[in-house]
Amino acid sequence: MELRHVRSFLALVEERHFGRAAARLHIAQPALSQQIKQLERDLGTVLFTRSTRRVELTEAGADLTAYARSILAEVERAEAHMAMLASGHAGRVSIGFVGTATYDVLPQVARTVRAELPAVSLELHGELLAPQLVEGLLDGTYDLALFRPGPAGHSGVRVVPLRTERLVAVLPSHHPLAGRRRIPLAALADEPFVVHPSRERSSMHERVLAACARAGFEPATLVEVGETSTLVVFVAAGHGVALVPESVQSLRVDGVTYLPLTETETVDLGLARRTGHNAPATERVAAVIESCVRP
Repeated sequence: MELRHVRSFLALVEERHFGRAAARLHIAQPALSQQIKQLERDLGTVLFTRSTRRVELTEAGADLTAYARSILAEVERAEAHMAMLASGHAGRVSIGFVGTATYDVLPQVARTVRAELPAVSLELHGELLAPQLVEGLLDGTYDLALFRPGPAGHSGVRVVPLRTERLVAVLPSHHPLAGRRRIPLAALADEPFVVHPSRERSSMHERVLAACARAGFEPATLVEVGETSTLVVFVAAGHGVALVPESVQSLRVDGVTYLPLTETETVDLGLARRTGHNAPATERVAAVIESCVRP
């Protein structure tokens, strides 16, 4: 049973006249007659009784009408969905967020995509480290990733800069310096530092140590934690101080104070995707993220 035959059948059902149905379909009347005959042969039953004045449905034709309408409705739904997929207005997009971008960027992106692309399904993964995100992009776990790009770059990954953030100090609220408006980083030289994991596991670890080195010291004690939220909680518990991007201040934890530095120490945030072709929905969501995050 061909789809064009189903359309012709329904046009004749509604018009009950070969001439009018053919005109509606923009085909010649003999062509319509041939299509109906072919449909009847395919189904092995007569669908219409013909007279000089009118065309009437047989019992089989009446039964087929509901099926035909259902078939066309499903086809139209499929066509509409395929069009939305092709335009990026439908689909599934998985996004990974580095820990320091989880608290302000993730909620904003989720709200905006829900409002602007309601048929796009988002999978959001927060509190991840940069190496996990790059690996996840390359193996297809994530379609997009927000992380702190390193100077060397990553093969197979394209990164678009989103914003540059200043680093701020995180101190326990009872710390003697907590009441200051801003402090020099060197004022924390004797403090233990709570940091993200070392070596290749976190880009923030290297950035914090480099900032301390520029301030003229190396922290004597490092307390490593995997998640930014845990890092701030460790500061609140008195295990040390920390440096975080200023956006982390949206993470409200009792017992900590965020203080600007007198120095200008910054970190970048980038949006990454695989090089080459990406699904239209991925590109749509990437554009939303860029509009949300870029200053």
